[in-house]
Amino acid sequence: MGTERDDDEDVLDISEQTNRPTDDALHQQRVQAWHPILDPVWVIFGLFYLGVILVPTGFKIGAMLDDVVELKRTYDDYDVDEADLDCPIGDDFNATKACTLTFSPREDMEPPILVYYELTNFHQNHRSYIQSRDDYQLAGAVGKQEKVQKERCEPLNTLGSTTLNPCGMIANTFFNDIFKLTPGQVDANGVELAMSEEGIAWQSDLDWLFNQPDGFKYEKCPDSTCSADCCDGDSWSCDKPYDDGEDCYRYFYPNDETTQYLHETYPDIVNPLEGVTNEHFVVWMRVALQPTFRKLYGWINQPIKKGQQLQFDIVANYVVTRFKGSKSIIITTNTIFGGRNIYFGPMFYWVGFFCLGAGTFFALKHTIRPRALADRSYLHFKTD
Repeated sequence: MGTERDDDEDVLDISEQTNRPTDDALHQQRVQAWHPILDPVWVIFGLFYLGVILVPTGFKIGAMLDDVVELKRTYDDYDVDEADLDCPIGDDFNATKACTLTFSPREDMEPPILVYYELTNFHQNHRSYIQSRDDYQLAGAVGKQEKVQKERCEPLNTLGSTTLNPCGMIANTFFNDIFKLTPGQVDANGVELAMSEEGIAWQSDLDWLFNQPDGFKYEKCPDSTCSADCCDGDSWSCDKPYDDGEDCYRYFYPNDETTQYLHETYPDIVNPLEGVTNEHFVVWMRVALQPTFRKLYGWINQPIKKGQQLQFDIVANYVVTRFKGSKSIIITTNTIFGGRNIYFGPMFYWVGFFCLGAGTFFALKHTIRPRALADRSYLHFKTD
């Protein structure tokens, strides 16, 4: 029978302990620390200090947000009679119904003036909806899908024998109403109004998350011809060139015979040169947290006078009756705190009022019936 081993025999000499922490205050957790004691005086002054800061801050923020000019028009609604709506389409998908909406600002509007669309009762935050996308495909991958991505995109992964690119519910429920300023309108300075639809998506999304399919290419048609002959040859997949109003372009998409790309699904919004990098599409793909949400459509960098009529030509395609919701167009100015929010300012000053009230209460309590810090008389010892 062996003898017990002395524990000291397992201990190396300090000079041989290579992993031993340095013997200083930081490595041995002996750093001096401040352990404040929140005595009544400190708590009272702290509450008053917070109250004095929060109350005027809240009123200032509220005043800034009250200066926001917001115009909203609901032009299609599941729960409203069609006779009372500006542009109802019922269950008519891709109706291309043309309507004109007129706004009249109650105050001067200074740039930038933001144009949003708003949907209600559309639950983009459902897990099955959020997961229904193929990020590799959106980033440009072409070819066989991984099993996980394929399952997540179902049932909108293929249409018969045709592959959808991009696949999934988010991409294929894209908001496809079209907003345009009615031509001929001028701003407060007499300059023709223009709405920009660029710069509305996160630049990081455009740089890292969305790319045209691997193998995609395009170029201007030679001799500036816009005939179908420009697309002749195996190097190009187009049937006719894309005309941007100035030049004509031919382009090539890989596997085009068996794939339906975004510009083919939404030809009125997405052109074949931009595809999934279309900023309206990128904005839509960043899903919303709440069932009622706004997404930026464009912006106007010109002033608009009080009482001036502002007209938008709308092409209505997006059906809201299926999810029992509504859709609206919103024109609004902005602040450093965002758009109109009736709760943001009051949140500050009501918390400030609470701090002032609590500070007053504790100050009176400490004055009338003070309690000494660490008073042993408040201790109750257990006795046998």
